[in-house]
Amino acid sequence: MRIAEVIGTVTLNRWHPSLAGGSYRLARPLSTEELTGKAKPSGEPLVVYDELGAGIGSRIALSESREAAMPFHPEVKPIDAYNAAILDAVRVQSPHHA
Repeated sequence: MRIAEVIGTVTLNRWHPSLAGGSYRLARPLSTEELTGKAKPSGEPLVVYDELGAGIGSRIALSESREAAMPFHPEVKPIDAYNAAILDAVRVQSPHHA
């Protein structure tokens, strides 16, 4: 699971019936340096299935690949990335403070 920032909305004119009730967001995964403000976001954006209602600027917990579809098992959803949570806050500690 990775942390990403929602940077846009994807609009579809057709979709698979199993996707009703959700929407697609464009999100950019963030590195530790980007989360701490030491670097500007530079990751490749990806399309994320969202049933939670994340808005632009939201930080989300991003599940990818086979794990993205697991919350829906046994129902089949044709997705590669899923918004598992909207994060209220993210706090990054250095490893020697753990």
